Amino acid sequence: MATAASCISFVSPGRAAVRRQTRASASASATDRQEVVSPKRRLPLRKVPGDYGPPVVGALRDRYEYFYGPGGRDGFFAARVRAHRSTVVRLNMPPGPFVARDPRVVALLDAASFPVLFDTSLVDKTDLFTGTFMPSTELTGGYRVLSYLDPAEANHAPLKTLLFYLLSHRRQHVIPGFREVYGDLFGLMENDLARVGKADFGVHNDAAAFGFLCQALLGRDPAKSALGRDGPKLITKWVLFQLSPLLSLGLPTLVEDTLLHSLRLPPALVKKDYDRLADFFRDAAKSVVDEGERHGIAREEAVHNILFALCFNSFGGMKILFPTLVKWLGRAGARVHGRLATEVRGAVRDNGGEVTMKALAEMPLVKSAVYEALRIEPPVAMQYGRAKRDMVVESHDYGYEVREGEMLFGYQPMATKDPRVFARPEEYVPDRFLGEDGARLLRHVVWSNGPETAAPTLHDKQCAGKDFVVLVARLLLVELFLRYDSFDVEVGTSALGSSVTVTSLKKATF
Repeated sequence: MATAASCISFVSPGRAAVRRQTRASASASATDRQEVVSPKRRLPLRKVPGDYGPPVVGALRDRYEYFYGPGGRDGFFAARVRAHRSTVVRLNMPPGPFVARDPRVVALLDAASFPVLFDTSLVDKTDLFTGTFMPSTELTGGYRVLSYLDPAEANHAPLKTLLFYLLSHRRQHVIPGFREVYGDLFGLMENDLARVGKADFGVHNDAAAFGFLCQALLGRDPAKSALGRDGPKLITKWVLFQLSPLLSLGLPTLVEDTLLHSLRLPPALVKKDYDRLADFFRDAAKSVVDEGERHGIAREEAVHNILFALCFNSFGGMKILFPTLVKWLGRAGARVHGRLATEVRGAVRDNGGEVTMKALAEMPLVKSAVYEALRIEPPVAMQYGRAKRDMVVESHDYGYEVREGEMLFGYQPMATKDPRVFARPEEYVPDRFLGEDGARLLRHVVWSNGPETAAPTLHDKQCAGKDFVVLVARLLLVELFLRYDSFDVEVGTSALGSSVTVTSLKKATF
């Protein structure tokens, strides 16, 4: 749930590199701004259509349609676009009463308008990670963690620097650590298939993801600590308490809307669980906390930021992205699987039988398949920003005046499935990003709170772990197709994405 906020960086830039990176990013940001706000081709101005309805009543109406209307969440936004013949519209975003004080937003629902949300010279990101409300800081040790900070705040840069360090100091452990943990995952799934004829990928993935992150980044196996194997269960419950106003759990409508969307779940109910997680990270992340102290970060603040980055951002991202990737590839069929298996095994064979960064670089289809999953179903669907000044935001066809202080909201799946940018936008096309034409499309892959062609810096809100996320997703496919020629899945839904059950694994034959 990553997926896009401040996650973990695979490579930590040095101070000089950060300065160069920041200058380059500022230049790229200026270019993106030129496209979004004041392009050479001036478009006709149009008033932002739509309305918020009567106070409270309008927000409740929109909330009900968002969660329970025909077509679900996608249908809610598509209906507004059709009704107003505009991809920039006014509407109320959940949760509204009585969790969020002001649900009113200007929604950006196309690839042209969406990138204004990345430009922190135009939008303020203070406390907007989850949207129009912010969960209680009692859920994060009393601290506003990095994801809720605007880059202009003094401790944003030191905290993001700390997360860059978190991975860079053990980067040599990432590939072998992933292969060991996820190799065990596939062994467990084979056992399940032999025993009951199916295997729940999500359950095994939760345990593997948390174990991998702790072992690779901290050098500690949580299963051998006081946490035991409870980590994923504790994290999932803790995340529910933060995101419950935005989730649908399939409860009866009146019960769900009252308990989840109209009230905040009391943080006290999850305090003991959170304290267990914090105790583990105080001990396991001691060397990273020491590094934070050298950057002027108080030790307890460092602990809670590391916990959030690993458990909410990184574990949450893998919990959503990996089943999504397996789902789309499972549906793609044996022919696609054969192409991927051939590429993976050939590259590994050509590199002495080892999975290395060089071998991964020789697997362009694997990388494209990952990008396509991030495009068609981004792990973090929504982005927010409050306008810092009056401006004109442009869609493909019109300019829209937005006033200082108004909340801008972007629904990413409509931006990354914009038919004006992507052919066959609703289809999963694994080789979409191959070749020069594919490379040109990458700037429209924006799952990381920024274009895939940009690098995160200390002064923006792009996911610090953008490259790390793509790397581990590629490693999942490598591990899968080194072992199996093909596989079959059954797909359902869950509160945080897709539920995936593997029904067959056809072992490698070449």
